[in-house]
Amino acid sequence: MAKAFADPRDASFIASANQSHVAALSSDYVALGTQLERRGINIDDVTRAVAEFKVAIPSWGVGTGGTRFGRFPGPGEPRNVFEKLEDCAVINRLTGATPTVSLHIPWDKTDDYVGLREHGAALGLGFDAMNSNTFQDQVGQPLSYKYGSLTHTDAAVRAQAVQHNIDCIKAGAILGSRALTVWIGDGANFPGQSHLGRAFERYLESTASIYKALPDDWRMFIEHKMYEPAFYATVIQDWGSSLMAAQTLGPKAFCLVDLGHHAPNVNIEMIVARLVHAQRLGGFHFNDSKYGDDDLDAGSIEPFRLFLVFNELVEAELAKAPNFKPAHMLDQSHNVTDPIESLMTSAIELQRAYAQALIVDRKALHEHRLGNDVLMSAQTLKRGFTTDVTPILAQARVKKGAAIDPIGAYRQSGYRAKCGEMRPGKQSLGGGIV
Repeated sequence: MAKAFADPRDASFIASANQSHVAALSSDYVALGTQLERRGINIDDVTRAVAEFKVAIPSWGVGTGGTRFGRFPGPGEPRNVFEKLEDCAVINRLTGATPTVSLHIPWDKTDDYVGLREHGAALGLGFDAMNSNTFQDQVGQPLSYKYGSLTHTDAAVRAQAVQHNIDCIKAGAILGSRALTVWIGDGANFPGQSHLGRAFERYLESTASIYKALPDDWRMFIEHKMYEPAFYATVIQDWGSSLMAAQTLGPKAFCLVDLGHHAPNVNIEMIVARLVHAQRLGGFHFNDSKYGDDDLDAGSIEPFRLFLVFNELVEAELAKAPNFKPAHMLDQSHNVTDPIESLMTSAIELQRAYAQALIVDRKALHEHRLGNDVLMSAQTLKRGFTTDVTPILAQARVKKGAAIDPIGAYRQSGYRAKCGEMRPGKQSLGGGIV
């Protein structure tokens, strides 16, 4: 007998899945509200803020990822960008937190961007930042990026890479995107391989040409990465180089912070604070890591660090920091889990960190800091982190017509099994970072 299937995007299915959880949520929400009221916090205000929080889904994230050693495809993987949007719509309907999708070109290239935009709109989705790719050679590409792209010693290679970014802007304009993310793998694997100063100058020259092609209402996000594939010296290796580039290019250029693109134990929340001060914090690629740039699910390894990042964002939000409008996006690779489940849990973990930061007693924290009361400063901050805000997250989803238990509803729907029937599987024998 065929397994029953329900569309997890259907409002009646979500309402039915929620039915058995409503009473428990109501009780838990009231109890947490009473607890927060004693601290002078209105739970409904926090819930409204959490319900408004949004994070973009990476189109490549709904496919099974991999490592340079291997890739193990899962059942029902999307075969094209249109099917990717269908999976992204499931994530958004069940979490209520992911209304936009970030595309990666040429992985998501299509001959019908108008049709793609219409397909997204029909699914309740818009389009976030466009991502260019000059870190891989593509079929039919005239010149190779083996020794660099925007910083290559050959002007013709640089021109090819610049034009690719401009093409991404043109495609994004059709889709309704308003940002371009630029990350390059350019650098050197051996001392002496590259002139470190001139490589950076070539980067500035190339990105200036891309910057000139930006529409007036667009932003450019400059993404840094400490290493890989250039292990000796990466051209845009940290937030300092990213900031220098953004300030050189102009007011539409901003720095993008990927949580995995830092050395172990780096104080990422301080980097966030510095970029807020410089008015150049463009946004985030959220993920987590244990050893390096692991692209693990957000909050799976360092939830306290994630909370501290959001603590700085809330501080900036409350202070009405100038030019502060960070874009949020997930950037993960799912090699051993169902990508839809991982992306849903990650979106929820971001909301959790945001809610925890919102319930920090800011007045008490400020007074403890002024009084140099180190212990109470730390304890006041930690109290926000240790509070279980799960009822707030669930109630925020209810307000958006989403699922109280997104994973449970998703599994109940049988969506993955249905995709397995509708989308023939693909075998992969080699490396496969998506």
